[in-house]
Amino acid sequence: MTSDFKHIQAAHCENGVTTSLLAHYGIHKITEPLAFGIGSGLFYIQLPFMKVNGGPAISFRTLPGAIFKRTCVALDVPVTRKKYSNPQKAMAELDERLAAGKPTACQVGVYYLTYFPKEYRFHFNAHNIIVVDKQGDDYIISDPVMEGLVTLNSYELERVRFAKGAFAPRGQMYYPGENLTEATDVQLRTGIIKGIKRNCRDMLHIPGPIGGTDGIAYTGRQIKKWKAKLGDEKARMYLAQLVRMQEEIGTGGGGFRFIYGAFLQQAHQYLPVDELFDLSKKFTESGDKWRDAAIQASGIYKGRLSSHADYNKMGDMLIEISALEKNTFNQLKAMIKKVN
Repeated sequence: MTSDFKHIQAAHCENGVTTSLLAHYGIHKITEPLAFGIGSGLFYIQLPFMKVNGGPAISFRTLPGAIFKRTCVALDVPVTRKKYSNPQKAMAELDERLAAGKPTACQVGVYYLTYFPKEYRFHFNAHNIIVVDKQGDDYIISDPVMEGLVTLNSYELERVRFAKGAFAPRGQMYYPGENLTEATDVQLRTGIIKGIKRNCRDMLHIPGPIGGTDGIAYTGRQIKKWKAKLGDEKARMYLAQLVRMQEEIGTGGGGFRFIYGAFLQQAHQYLPVDELFDLSKKFTESGDKWRDAAIQASGIYKGRLSSHADYNKMGDMLIEISALEKNTFNQLKAMIKKVN
């Protein structure tokens, strides 16, 4: 077994994989918030003509793999990423790396992860894990959202690596180069600046009304119409989908704002601009408002709240969050422009 591998529990799977893998191969300065910020992980979009699990297609995250790739690029770390059409070849190549003592990340589907509680299993194919070792027919797994190491047998691992549907992982595995040199402060500073600029672009300047901070307000306006347009049962199901995407798949709503706030605080070590602390507090405030919105939505889909006014309140909460985040990102954009 790769006995020197250190499992790190994280709030978000790709942040955790990035932090743990880079630490294992030689880069220890990257924390979960730094990976999330350098990787420009904060995002929002609602795709109006697409459904996921029968509900609205809403994403609080960048494309799978982007955080790992962007962080590695910032640190000049080479990355290998492979996808497969043949499951046997995918499992054989993973086994070769494990036999050589090389922990390897995989993108997997959540629905058949046997170590997840049943209520957390649904069709979502952008989860990230690290396969640490193989013992007999069992694979030792470092899943960043779990407290400790877990196991999957060969059938179970192959099944989640080749899950079907949106973002099908196709056996995808990825890993950084080996014997890495510790990140320099200059690399981290440069990566932080680039990550902030890219995240400001993604949240302020996506064309159309459905993405970034404008997209949050778009969803708020849609929620106000759901009860009359869809009927009670379907409208409640749509809100359940929103909360699932927000709070259960990678901590997307409140959780991501708390992580981004922590990123701005940690960035101050490499980018000593005191305004970062004030902006951090605003992202924490936004995170609190996202959590309040999730409580309101839960009250509706569980039947405790049911009037049209309750849907209006929920919609207004998202519109308020949109305004807060637009203002905060504009301040962040103005601040980062002044940095040399």
